[in-house]
Amino acid sequence: MGPVPNVTRADAAQAVRNPLAFIAERWTPRQRTVRRAALISLAMTVCIVVTGGAVRLTGSGLGCPTWPKCTDESLTATTEMGFHGYVEFGNRLLTYVLCAAVGWAIITARSQKPMRRSLTRLGWVQFWLVMGNAVLGGIVVLVGLNPYTVAAHFLLSTALIAVAVTMWQRTREGDAEPRPLVGKAVAQLVWVLVGVSVLLIALGTVVTGAGPHAGDSSDVPRMNLEPIGLDWESVTKLHAVLAWIVVTLTFALWFVLKAVDAPKGPLNRTRDLFLILLAQGAIGYVQYLTDLPELLVGLHMFGSCLVWIGVMRVLLSLRERPLATVEVPAQADDSRLSAV
Repeated sequence: MGPVPNVTRADAAQAVRNPLAFIAERWTPRQRTVRRAALISLAMTVCIVVTGGAVRLTGSGLGCPTWPKCTDESLTATTEMGFHGYVEFGNRLLTYVLCAAVGWAIITARSQKPMRRSLTRLGWVQFWLVMGNAVLGGIVVLVGLNPYTVAAHFLLSTALIAVAVTMWQRTREGDAEPRPLVGKAVAQLVWVLVGVSVLLIALGTVVTGAGPHAGDSSDVPRMNLEPIGLDWESVTKLHAVLAWIVVTLTFALWFVLKAVDAPKGPLNRTRDLFLILLAQGAIGYVQYLTDLPELLVGLHMFGSCLVWIGVMRVLLSLRERPLATVEVPAQADDSRLSAV
């Protein structure tokens, strides 16, 4: 048995007042640990988006008819609520898993030596976005799956994915000023790609909000597009046009990067995005032609997350921040002792 740590009253008080600082003083994670924590946080964010889609596609959106409890009398789902209750409550429980993943990412970032404040802030931004989206999810239930609140719920998840991707990328970089890898014109083209991608995702929420999958087996109102002179078919076709614009911009970007002999990073990320877009487009057309089967709609939602991750990775690949090598004092002492 190893020695028992001597924890004084002062240490206990510090752990209560500032547990992150208490852990950071006693533990230094490896760089690989920090990267994995950020990646797990990103993966859990995508997971909860997809499972949220499964709640809607199985008609379980009101499986727990109230919030924050599952029912007025019970905090959890009961056997009387059946399948839909367990699906909805299971998705709520995943929020705690996501919070744990984000919390682990914050702890590892805070415990690095030296502490990287920018990385820690990104972790906290994720945490507050998760909290905000949890509250918004409760509002979605309380207003009976109003399609506009459902769309806002998904868009806030998209913002969370953007921050998670940024943190994951920053774990592989240093804190020096970023050095651009491409010219200004190429960077502007990428920002146009980002803007059109945001419009594509936003319009996708309109297609969903006006479409047949309301999220509950009862009669849930859908988005009314008649005041703007559109119907679901028209919005779906407009969504497809925007998708083709994103594909065209991505191919044009790849061609320009090849022409200017850009580094492999931006080239590879653009190639990855192009392949994801082709797969996503194929799923989109098949689901449209087959009357929106639930499985394909779920795959399309997962593909939407991958497209947005791909776009963010292209944007973040346009610059580099060399990762500084920090000498650990204990390692330096060992090397001097071995030389004696």
